[in-house]
Amino acid sequence: MPAPASPEPPATGRFRWAWWLLAYASLGLGLVGIVVPGLPTVPFVLLAAFAAARGSQRLHGWLLAHRQFGPVIRDWEAHGAVSRRAKRLALAMMAACAVLLFLTAPRAWMAATGTAVMALVASWLWSRPEPPAS
Repeated sequence: MPAPASPEPPATGRFRWAWWLLAYASLGLGLVGIVVPGLPTVPFVLLAAFAAARGSQRLHGWLLAHRQFGPVIRDWEAHGAVSRRAKRLALAMMAACAVLLFLTAPRAWMAATGTAVMALVASWLWSRPEPPAS
């Protein structure tokens, strides 16, 4: 198995603050997504890890060592992979959100558009490989 690609070295100079800001803002949105239906958590946490690798080695290390986020981030960074459990959970949450959309949207086309977007995301998600067995 080929060795995973090492992340880019942290940014230096005038743009490091932008990566730092993006990392913390993304992590904040991901944490809000834990309790707000329809706001995804994992994409924001992955974006936070990507930005932290360039702007805050301390945050990046914390994310990699985190009990919940760490395995997801490590699988993504090493293999571009998403576990089957995460895929199933994401699909179930998208289905629940689609039902809520159809029950609460003022117009059917709005619910249909949101559901179509979620279907595209689900298709992309299921096309991702699963991490190799440890």
